Amino acid sequence: MRFKLFLCVLCFSSLAMAEQIIRVSQIGYLPEAKKFAIIMTGDSGRWEYTRYDFSDLKEEGWHQLKIGEAVSDSFLISKHVYDGLADFPLNYMRQQRCGWNPFTGDSCHQKDGYIIYHPTKTGQHIDVRGGWHDASDCLQYATTTANAIYQMMLAYEQYPELFGDMYQTNGTPGANGIPDIVDEIRWGLDWLDRMNPAPGEFYNQLADDRDHIGMRFPKDDQADYGWGVNNGRPVYFVTGEPQVQGKGMNISTGTSSIVGKYASCFALGSKILAPYYPELAERIGKKAEDAYELGVRKPGFSQTASVRSPYIYEETNWVDDMELGAYELYRKTHDKSYLKDAVAYGRQEPTTPWMGSDTARHYQWYPFINIGHYRLAKERKNRSREEFVAYLKKGIDTVYQRAIHGEPVQQAFLYGVPSIWCSNNLTTAMLTQCILYRQLTNDSTYIDMESSLRDWLLGCNPWGVCMIVELPGAKCYPTQPHSFIINEKIGNTTGGLVDGPVYQGIFNNLRGVNMEGGINYMRYQPNVMVYHDSTNDYSTNEPTMDGTACLIFPFAAYEAEARFSK
Repeated sequence: MRFKLFLCVLCFSSLAMAEQIIRVSQIGYLPEAKKFAIIMTGDSGRWEYTRYDFSDLKEEGWHQLKIGEAVSDSFLISKHVYDGLADFPLNYMRQQRCGWNPFTGDSCHQKDGYIIYHPTKTGQHIDVRGGWHDASDCLQYATTTANAIYQMMLAYEQYPELFGDMYQTNGTPGANGIPDIVDEIRWGLDWLDRMNPAPGEFYNQLADDRDHIGMRFPKDDQADYGWGVNNGRPVYFVTGEPQVQGKGMNISTGTSSIVGKYASCFALGSKILAPYYPELAERIGKKAEDAYELGVRKPGFSQTASVRSPYIYEETNWVDDMELGAYELYRKTHDKSYLKDAVAYGRQEPTTPWMGSDTARHYQWYPFINIGHYRLAKERKNRSREEFVAYLKKGIDTVYQRAIHGEPVQQAFLYGVPSIWCSNNLTTAMLTQCILYRQLTNDSTYIDMESSLRDWLLGCNPWGVCMIVELPGAKCYPTQPHSFIINEKIGNTTGGLVDGPVYQGIFNNLRGVNMEGGINYMRYQPNVMVYHDSTNDYSTNEPTMDGTACLIFPFAAYEAEARFSK
């Protein structure tokens, strides 16, 4: 295969005679896209960075950049580089299915679960089979499940024509006349429906960290919660009050953060599923208002629970969830009081707080993007549209300012995302916000940062690693994610987005994490943050179900822009 070599001349510092490495997007670029390469000059532990704009290079075909003696990896410029990628993360979503798993070809957790914290039903059995395992463990949360569902619905609603049909409802190969993404949305909504068996009765967590007793096939779960090994797990009733059975308590204050998510998923899901799964669509559609009303009656946030370790989803915001729930109910019912509520809730949190912070507790401000702001900014009947456009812009600009005033590596890569646990999820959220804002306003002020966030996930980062496992076109991606799939040598977490880099200080203080084995990328660590392709590093190399689902929208958006542009 022949490559076109693109020569460029740059001036460097006193390290100019040291090693030079060129980072580019591994899957390539759309012809009209902004294109940046980062030149790393120096050696292990001492790198300087130079940002190079080659956006004028639009000729389709394979290319390489040459700077001094350094030559980049080959990259493709084509209007087809994103074709089919919107479906690719669904591979991981199917791998994560609980109940029946099409990847392993067997069933698991058939006795789930036993109710706890309910004032009258504690100890009773409830059928909550299904859903997705949250990450590499087998725990399940309504919080992350609802966000994953909504993100997939957002992508499908915006770009329905981009999604294929190659799998059955149960996730096994074979077309069934239904887009695969709708089948996956249905899988998640069926579980949320089970987690809300009656009016006012909502559950937000299935199993807890007593399940952390070593990696194994889900069907061989050895956890014993008091009902016998692999004989059912606890399902936590939403009380809106502090919970946990171990040494510490979470700090839950209300129900809004979780039932607001139920409301938005049920309201929009009833529309998405109606042509394909009408019975489920009708059932969840009737539940949406009840979920929202509980959030109104008992405002506040619900955190998850842990028994042995201090790691939980520490969500402390909730008005964003009620904003989106109110808006989706307005769309469903045309009742203007819901639109009024959505605006009122939205004004209480103009930007998602992580965007202006150097750090945060684990999932402290979640979801990492407020789609309610986008919905209200686009809503023609909202007299405050421009106010919500400004909120979207402020969040983006806050991250942009952190990038341009940050450490040298942050400036070069235009990367203002804090390097906290699941930083790649935050990166995907900010990328999505940049795309939505640009599409909404035609304002290209932040296109450079948008391009950099996109390419960061695709390999233009200090380690030269595409953060999506086995992404077509990628040359270097995680080979040893933290997953039983790796331990059992049955493949890889195909399509999964790994957590991404964390601050060195976070890594040093986590329990049970290490760099043994795998690829540690010691030469390329920029000291500010670290990433390791190691099964033993659950902090940077573990895929998550919700982060992966959030990839679908940007992939679909870029394919659509290429396909339908003039």
